[in-house]
Amino acid sequence: MYKAITRDIEVTVEPFYLEEQSNPEENRYVWGYRITIANESDSTVQLRARYWKITDGNGHMEEVRGPGVIGEQPILNPGDSFQYSSGCPLTTTSGVMVGRYTMQTDSGVRFDVEIPAFSLDLPDQLRTLN
Repeated sequence: MYKAITRDIEVTVEPFYLEEQSNPEENRYVWGYRITIANESDSTVQLRARYWKITDGNGHMEEVRGPGVIGEQPILNPGDSFQYSSGCPLTTTSGVMVGRYTMQTDSGVRFDVEIPAFSLDLPDQLRTLN
């Protein structure tokens, strides 16, 4: 599990390999990740946008930007949390993801919240097979 806290907004990430969606013979490796965003601040915030930097095992980098997450722009009151799952396909057996969320307070102030860097690695038992 990976964790970062910015302005009392805690982001935790739990990555996992999706063997059933992967096809090593075609250099397709797919990971899922579960993210929990917890608002430990005194302000209500809304997740407005996301930014990801995804780097595969060969050093190839891709950037992804967009509104919200999984089609939502959740509002988090103090003490609330929001959890979602998504995925990332790569053509290599490993990679790294890092990013940020743009949040907005109910008074209109925008700020970025760090998403901790996390690694996408094959489970040990599958490494010897690839």
